[in-house]
Parts: sequence; structure tokens; C-alpha cells
Amino acid sequence: MPKFKVVVADPKEGKCYQVEVETDALIGKKIGDVIDGKIVGLEGYKLQITGGSDYCGFPMRPDVHGSGRVRILLSKGPGFRPKEKGERRRKTVRGNTISSDIVQVNTKIVEYGDKPVAELLGLGGGEE
Repeated sequence: MPKFKVVVADPKEGKCYQVEVETDALIGKKIGDVIDGKIVGLEGYKLQITGGSDYCGFPMRPDVHGSGRVRILLSKGPGFRPKEKGERRRKTVRGNTISSDIVQVNTKIVEYGDKPVAELLGLGGGEE
């Protein structure tokens, strides 16, 4: 079973939480898909996949279909930050589908549950 580092961004709090998960539930999901927060231990939450990277550090791009690695001509990120106006460069990136080669999956909360995130992840920080 593959192991993923799932980074959960909380837009309300402006914080991110990293959770290690061993699951097959993320395989085949794409950037933009909404998943159940139960996968990472957030009961009642909904998470949207925003990106990720593979075991070599190559970033996932939402506009590249499939799960393979490709070299494409980029003019802006993710995967490339131009230094000059109009600069383009050929870079290696990953497709938008999660496979067993992906190590990190970035998500953001789109629907909140009853309990705070920090409390559910066991980090303290719950209101008394």
C-alpha cells in the first residue's frame, strides 16, 4: 500500500498541517477532485486536491493529463518561475493524476466539519 504525505491547508486559519497516510483511496484521483477528509483523519471535512510532487520532486501540473512524467515548454508555474518577462523553458513535470509514484499530495479544506482541525489531528489547539 503506498504511503503519502498529505498537506492540508486551512484557508480560514491560514495554516497547513502535514499528515502521513497509507491508503489506496488517493490512487487515480486528479487535481481538482474533492475527497472525503476521513482518509486523513478529518471526520466530516471535504478536501480538494490542489497538487503534489513525486519521489524525485517533480511537481504535478493540472494541465498535463495522465500520471506520467513529461518535458513541456513552460512560461509560468507550477514547476517554473520565469526570471525575465516572456521567458519560456522546457521543464520536466508530472501529470495531474495521482499514482504510486506520487509522494506528497497538497489539499485544501473546502467544507468544514464540527470539530477544529488541530483537535482532530491530535495537535492540541481545540477550544475549551
